[in-house]
Amino acid sequence: MKSLVVYSSLTGNTKMVGEAIAEVLAPECDIFPVEDNPDYSDYDLVVVGYWVDKGTADKKASAYLKSIKNSKVAVFATLGAEPETEHAQKSLQNGIDMLDSSNELMGKFICQGKIDPKLLEVMRKMFGTKVSKENFHAVDEKRLERHRRASTHPDAQDLANAKAVFAQIKAAMELNKNGRNE
Repeated sequence: MKSLVVYSSLTGNTKMVGEAIAEVLAPECDIFPVEDNPDYSDYDLVVVGYWVDKGTADKKASAYLKSIKNSKVAVFATLGAEPETEHAQKSLQNGIDMLDSSNELMGKFICQGKIDPKLLEVMRKMFGTKVSKENFHAVDEKRLERHRRASTHPDAQDLANAKAVFAQIKAAMELNKNGRNE
């Protein structure tokens, strides 16, 4: 099974997860940063990874996701929030929703990643430090603690989880392919 992994990474998180996924999909797997805009047409599986920006795929990954047609696709993402949160799941789904309906979604994965310290400073300047119903982006001590916890991710367990998800996708696709050949 020939696979392509394309990632958009701001702080290195998404690249790290993409490299772990490519290990599982090897030996016939190519990996590229999204800026290379690789041609996906000759691949059995196209895997696209992005960092979450404002609740969805970042701009570069968004453009690439929207360009894919008639392919088997899997999507992965990294974000500063815990992956079990509603925000994380919605952010992953928002990226998936960018795919053309001609594609077949083969799987998805999301994990936490460290946050760009510059973003935290921008948020502090924009929203201050006092959280309220109207100002939920403020940088208070609670948010700083979440950012400290996120700074250790993706960790070895996150990478193992990504590998497990994509090993299952690979196995299912190979089983399906072999089943049709018999």
